[in-house]
Amino acid sequence: MPDIDFWYSIGSTYTFLTVMRLDDWCAENDVAVKWRPFNVRTIMSEQSNIPFAGKPVKSAYMWRDIERRAAKYHIHARLPAPYPISDLALANQVALLGMGDGWGKTFTQVLYRIWFDDNIEAGSEAAITEALHRCQQDPRLVLARARSADTVSALEAETEQAKKLGVFGAPSLVVNGEVFWGDDRLDDALSWARVGHVA
Repeated sequence: MPDIDFWYSIGSTYTFLTVMRLDDWCAENDVAVKWRPFNVRTIMSEQSNIPFAGKPVKSAYMWRDIERRAAKYHIHARLPAPYPISDLALANQVALLGMGDGWGKTFTQVLYRIWFDDNIEAGSEAAITEALHRCQQDPRLVLARARSADTVSALEAETEQAKKLGVFGAPSLVVNGEVFWGDDRLDDALSWARVGHVA
């Protein structure tokens, strides 16, 4: 079966729903997914796509929609969470480092919990530091590495790769070059991976 890449950006609100249920979904469907953090803000800025800022009706809908879907999946959340987050790039640079070191997925899940349960904004150093502590990582060392030119460039390269694949938002799943955008597209992506079409 083709690989399924999960392109996500800490800072995306709907990504919370996918991050919180992806492990169970993979176990239920006997499938593996590769987690790929990138900077969705870079791509959205290039497209002049500002989805919720200055749009109170749309923002209210977003939080209510996430609340409904979280209830459907039995995921706890305290909404609305602080939004938008301040340092989206740093949070994703840390996640990318963690992917290389083996703790990136756990860091992502923990940081989303801090954001959506504790209501501590996920781009803040306080939230990132707490998430790293919970992952048994040294925040001082990790944050220094995350801010290095190499890690900044690495996230930029991942973001460029996402863009080349046609990823324009998060969460997105990519199977054989086919992009499935949105938390509600997991089953479509799985179907494409298994049979080459949406069943």
